[in-house]
Amino acid sequence: MNPDDIPPDAFDDLVRDALDQLPTEAAALVAHIAVVVREQPEPDEVVPGQLLLGTFRGIARTYVGGRVPGSLPDVITLYRLPILTVCRNVDEVAPRVLKVLGHEVGHALGLSEEQLRAHGWY
Repeated sequence: MNPDDIPPDAFDDLVRDALDQLPTEAAALVAHIAVVVREQPEPDEVVPGQLLLGTFRGIARTYVGGRVPGSLPDVITLYRLPILTVCRNVDEVAPRVLKVLGHEVGHALGLSEEQLRAHGWY
């Protein structure tokens, strides 16, 4: 699909809508995580041949002790252009944004790639 069909401001609105759709438990976690949108990942963030739709950077909630005082906050980043690349049309974008956000929230909860895929959050 053409990325101009969902400009950055409209994509941001879809991310806000996806945040509002998260279950209560996940929403409470995300309240302490910065959620940002970038156009695409930096080249050194991507394994060649892989399409990166989002990332979680931080300390998973399964680790005892949590964040060290003064450390950078946990961050979920969603990449607009790769997400739009996997969507065939505008109607697929909002569900894909929710799925990518849910996937990254899963990482924040300490779930592995395999666990997330097993639960349909791929």
